[in-house]
Amino acid sequence: MAARLRQDTIKMIYNSKSGHPGGSLSAADIISALYFYKMNIKTEDPKWADRDRFVLSKGHAAPVVFAALVNKGFIPREELWSFRHGNGSLQGTVNIKNPGGDMTVGSLGQYLSVSAGMALAGKMDKKDYKVYVMLGDGELQEGQVWEAAMAAAHMRLGNLVGILDNNRVQMCGLTDEVLSIGDIAAKFRAFGWNVVQIDGHDMQQIVDTLDAIPNQPDAQPTMIIADTIKGKGVSYMEGTPAWHGGVPTKEQYEQAMRELGGEYEIK
Repeated sequence: MAARLRQDTIKMIYNSKSGHPGGSLSAADIISALYFYKMNIKTEDPKWADRDRFVLSKGHAAPVVFAALVNKGFIPREELWSFRHGNGSLQGTVNIKNPGGDMTVGSLGQYLSVSAGMALAGKMDKKDYKVYVMLGDGELQEGQVWEAAMAAAHMRLGNLVGILDNNRVQMCGLTDEVLSIGDIAAKFRAFGWNVVQIDGHDMQQIVDTLDAIPNQPDAQPTMIIADTIKGKGVSYMEGTPAWHGGVPTKEQYEQAMRELGGEYEIK
């Protein structure tokens, strides 16, 4: 499934001549585990009140989430080819109007706060759903992230699960060179979070970690630091800031699809 999401991501971006492949590809294994293994959701009832929620705080990675929503059955496949088109339903970020979309996202740094609010609502309503939120590592340079981290720990939001796509590359370069965020695990532990560090491309580690998170409303929130590779699966994109955003040429597109094991044709 992760391979399929990567294939659809590259197809969408190549077809639209716009998008952000690098961070979409690095997140594909985790997104696959959430949508096709872990999250309690219903395609026939996207707004089911007891569903688990997912918020893509690193909103530019929308292609891989749209691919998941299509392969899960929330959205018809043909809508993938309207990605970023003016009259299409799938725009540059996930929208609450998209079936299966739990939050309209945009500016980085804001959505750990939003997710904490969702988790607090679930706790107050005595619901047992979890709220999963994926952040980018460059996004941790935003101060609001740390305000939200402090608040979530203070409120003991055990139903809040942060997932950091720690691919060490952001738009303008390597994260350590642009603005180092230091020892991320130590920081979140200092703020009162349960922290787990994993290989974000090892599916067994991903599912074991998701399964091990306690379902206790008054526990610490959990941050999963998933070490990943920007552009994972496409050799010329891996670890390269230039592919934070960008569109493959025809030759690059065909190489990417060969490496990902997909068909070239968009259909």
